[in-house]
Amino acid sequence: ADTVALAARRAAPFPRGLSLVHEDDAILVVVKPAGLLSIATDRERDRTAYRLLWDYLAAKRQRPFIVHRLDRETSGLLVFAKSEETKRALQAQFEARNVERVYLALVEGGGPPEERGTLESKLAEDRMLRVRSAEKGRQAITHYRVLRRRREGCLLELRLGTGRRHQIRVQLAEAGWPIVGDVTHGGARGSVGRLCLHATRLGFVHPATERQVVFESAPPADWV
Repeated sequence: ADTVALAARRAAPFPRGLSLVHEDDAILVVVKPAGLLSIATDRERDRTAYRLLWDYLAAKRQRPFIVHRLDRETSGLLVFAKSEETKRALQAQFEARNVERVYLALVEGGGPPEERGTLESKLAEDRMLRVRSAEKGRQAITHYRVLRRRREGCLLELRLGTGRRHQIRVQLAEAGWPIVGDVTHGGARGSVGRLCLHATRLGFVHPATERQVVFESAPPADWV
């Protein structure tokens, strides 16, 4: 009888551009750099965090499932699921607002006069997909705390009460404290030439172990 030898697949290297924070049989946690899409759009299909992870996991006969997104210009922590069941479990936590999501932002000027507070507004997208306050918009809540005030700007810690698209960027701009580099919402380009917003902390109940897990990522050193 003939013997057929099946060669084991070579493990793919972790994709350049992403930083691996955690991987197990159920989830992947990575740091996405500024300038990279989370998932494909009509204009860009190949250069995305999702596509990079797809190629990486295919060598293990696995695939990624998108759980949440970050704006292209925003850097920081993203969690991906490795199954539809895990994806649904994680998204249920996001929808129930049980996920800890903390960002750091460098804003122009002195920042808010108070050391901490809450921004509440109603946000809606127009036909051009621009986000702004609107009477019939969806509720958006962001809690802020001042970490540092310097000449080049004010460093804020921001905790999401809700997770609307462009929520932090719009609320800070409308309050008069636009994020450095957020030219879309009236901010100056800044010396680092990109948006100074970073998803620095992500906490949730692990769908497989049912234990609380927390992941942290320091923001880019050139704007902190």
